[in-house]
Amino acid sequence: METGTTAVPRRGFAMALMVISSVGISFGGLLLRSMEGADAWQINFYRSLAIAGAVLIILVFQYRRNTVQQIVRIGVPGLWASALLATAGVAFLQAITNTTVANTLFTLSSIPFITAALAWVFLRESLTRATLVTMIFAAIGVAIMMVEGFGIGSMYGNGMAFVTALGFASFAVIVRRNRQVDMLPTLMLSGVLTALVALSVQWRDLGISFHDLALCIVWGGVMSGIGNSLFIIASRHLVAAELTLFMLLEFALGPLWVWLVINEVPTAWTLAGGVLVITAVTVRALMEMRRTAPKLRRGRPSPM
Repeated sequence: METGTTAVPRRGFAMALMVISSVGISFGGLLLRSMEGADAWQINFYRSLAIAGAVLIILVFQYRRNTVQQIVRIGVPGLWASALLATAGVAFLQAITNTTVANTLFTLSSIPFITAALAWVFLRESLTRATLVTMIFAAIGVAIMMVEGFGIGSMYGNGMAFVTALGFASFAVIVRRNRQVDMLPTLMLSGVLTALVALSVQWRDLGISFHDLALCIVWGGVMSGIGNSLFIIASRHLVAAELTLFMLLEFALGPLWVWLVINEVPTAWTLAGGVLVITAVTVRALMEMRRTAPKLRRGRPSPM
């Protein structure tokens, strides 16, 4: 039987997975800016196929001949989750190509707070004091970054960014509610759905350069595929708001990589807010891992 002392340390491990996931996915904006000529629909098509392929490989490796059965197990909630994630994926590229990267990331920074509200309503999940304090400091950081952000950009792009935030927050709540089921297949199905939508729009022109195709495969198959898989694993040990709280690292680090590599210089407000977000999330993760480390050592069997 699993005791409390062996279950608690998994929270620190789950937070570490979320940090790794968010840092990896944060390079997406850099890859997008590095594309030679592929448009949003072409990127969505190839990136989504790469996600679906990567997750299918993981499922086959994990479940082998029971892969189909595992996909069926997600049921209706999994189908809803897949549709919501696909909607978020399509809306994200529409947002980031129709408004500034800053506007998109600032709007997506609201995901943890939307998730917390939805989880409180539908899951009755409460927040620990430490998580609540972290969210307050992170919200201050987001507000600082938003000071200059919404003075530029299009209404359509900003609207699509909000659709992205709402879609992913809803996806996170469904995954958390059904944590007893491995919801990894939802990532594959969402990739298939996104690719079908992109195909229906762009089927006459899917030709892109090898350079852009390689970036789509890296973005979808490696960064998003593996990163979102870690998100699914972490969802079994963290509440919904904590899951998406660590995603703020992605939105804070995204402009940094573009700045360092492409020399797209962020404003002082963006830097200040991003530093506050990164600091708040990092301190929260380190506190949790430090708190659970002694319990992990006590629960470890003696070497005999």
